[in-house]
Amino acid sequence: MAETMTGGCQCGQVRYVIAGRPRTVYCCHCRECQKQSASAFGMSLAVRFGDVTFSGRFASWERPTDIGTRTRCYFCPDCGSRVYHRGSASPDRATIKAGSLDDTSWIVPVGHIWVSRKQAWVVLDPAVPAHPTQPDDLDAWRHGGE
Repeated sequence: MAETMTGGCQCGQVRYVIAGRPRTVYCCHCRECQKQSASAFGMSLAVRFGDVTFSGRFASWERPTDIGTRTRCYFCPDCGSRVYHRGSASPDRATIKAGSLDDTSWIVPVGHIWVSRKQAWVVLDPAVPAHPTQPDDLDAWRHGGE
């Protein structure tokens, strides 16, 4: 897997480059991730915000989270593809929507969060950690204790 990763939105107007080693990829089954992905769950790649260079125009909106913080969601204003999120609790971090990577062949989620809200038909591998809500220290879990 490359030390630099690239990705972008569906129409190509928004692009990004992530420097450094890959971080944690996980699946979130909360209702907000289901809505934003229009699917059963969302996949996120945890990165340091300073390791990402963005190009193109973004639109954003902010929403509350289930734990009382706020998350700003960034997307392409042309095609609507969600690209990344930044939470108020850890503004030096971002979660890139993993499906927006150019190369997704290496992705293997390290775990699942908010499985208490997963779709009933989704069957999870019992060997992969699954949390009913989220780990107590989500930021440390996302970033491997960095």
